[in-house]
Amino acid sequence: MNADLVERLDRLLPQTQCGQCGYAGCRPYAEAMARGEADVDHCPPGGDAGARALAKVLGVPARPYDRARGEHKPLQVALIIEADCIGCTKCIQACPVDAIIGGSKHMHTVIEPLCTGCELCVPACPVDCIELVAAA
Repeated sequence: MNADLVERLDRLLPQTQCGQCGYAGCRPYAEAMARGEADVDHCPPGGDAGARALAKVLGVPARPYDRARGEHKPLQVALIIEADCIGCTKCIQACPVDAIIGGSKHMHTVIEPLCTGCELCVPACPVDCIELVAAA
């Protein structure tokens, strides 16, 4: 596999690590594209512009991203409603980029610059105390 090609593709991806592409993160998706095993249209966070950029690097026809995989949204970050947090740590376990800190039975918080807005923490929360807000 061409490591330079993988690196170029990975840099074009939004690094949300959300898994909407069907891979366990942006790097595995880039590797699959470089091997010719994945199309350029699998990344909702990258949107149509991202799919076009990936197609250009790969020298394949551009196509819009696959809307069946999810909605393209503006950059967002998670916000924990601290008064409602029970400290279960399920959000911490779900976060693919370690952007949530806290301890068992203690309030948790999001380190905003690290949060990619992947939304994986939202369904993990049993008390529905996580909101997604527009990134600053």
